[in-house]
Amino acid sequence: MVFIFDPWWNKAAENQAIDRSHRIGQERKVIAYKMIAQGTIEEKILELQEKKAELFNAIIGADASALKSFSESDIAFMLG
Repeated sequence: MVFIFDPWWNKAAENQAIDRSHRIGQERKVIAYKMIAQGTIEEKILELQEKKAELFNAIIGADASALKSFSESDIAFMLG
């Protein structure tokens, strides 16, 4: 089992840590738990990760017309 108590800003780093548990010779099923308390900075980090993932998926899976629908603040958020 993998427990994440302190989420990272970078979701890919968390995924890499979870994936590493599969590569160290583990033959049984690996379960990952993310423990987030309500009203904490960790909850805000999780929300930020989800929002960035939604924006990323919208861009990668978007056609040219969808890209035009992004506001200036959306673009600033992605680049910031």
